[in-house]
Amino acid sequence: MLLGPFIVNVKWYAVLSNVVMERLSTGVESLDRILEGGIPRGFFVAVTGEPGTGKTILCISFIAKGIEERDKCIYVTTEESKKSIIVQASQFDIDLQDAIDRKALVIIDALMGQEDQWSLKSLELEDLVEKILEAKRYLGYGRARLVVDSMSAFWLDKPAMARRYSYYLKKVLSKWDFTVLATSQYAISTSQAFGWGLEHVADGIIRFRRALRGGKLRRYLIIEKMRQTEHSLNLHQIDIVKGKGLVILGPVEARKEDVTLPKDVVSKIKKAIEKAESEIP
Repeated sequence: MLLGPFIVNVKWYAVLSNVVMERLSTGVESLDRILEGGIPRGFFVAVTGEPGTGKTILCISFIAKGIEERDKCIYVTTEESKKSIIVQASQFDIDLQDAIDRKALVIIDALMGQEDQWSLKSLELEDLVEKILEAKRYLGYGRARLVVDSMSAFWLDKPAMARRYSYYLKKVLSKWDFTVLATSQYAISTSQAFGWGLEHVADGIIRFRRALRGGKLRRYLIIEKMRQTEHSLNLHQIDIVKGKGLVILGPVEARKEDVTLPKDVVSKIKKAIEKAESEIP
């Protein structure tokens, strides 16, 4: 690579670029390690997966770390009440109510529709953006963290709008120094998103998965995308530990299922081959 009159080794250029890049910790040390130290400041990251896989726990950890680092923190909850988020955080020794009282955190409740300053009465994206910016002005100037848990609520009845809504939110918030985690629900039956768009617009994708192994529910995480980051490409098994939160147990060993075709596909291929051979005179 040419840089002025000098020839710079591409690998060293990447290292030097990473030194000056500011990264925000996710609040999960083991996750930071597979992300080269965390999420680049200003990124819009999609956190996707089926219900019960750990998305909200990661979001709470991300906000808790922000409070610790004196960032301006905003948590938008659309599928749980503000009280539920506070109680859930307390299971991991995180006191969100204290942060609210100290004006270090605003939780915007888009579920209960209560008559207070930090509630949304409708799931309209323009109202959400207006409320987020109001909260940012309330918290003051400085580096900010935002969680929207989940974005799926805004397009449940109009999934075709997912990309447009995601792009609009990212475009507006990029001017306000937000680093964003936005969750998106995947259907249990199909493991597919409710609407396609958030992942395409996002700078990064942290994908949660779950499966039954030996009659026990196991949870997994993989970094499907993180721009400007040499992240792990492995699927990692995770656990949710009371008093600690999300823990990465380690990479998953390759299984036969990962490299073989599904049985129905194999059956169709065999039938096609048999049919082709039967037609040969």
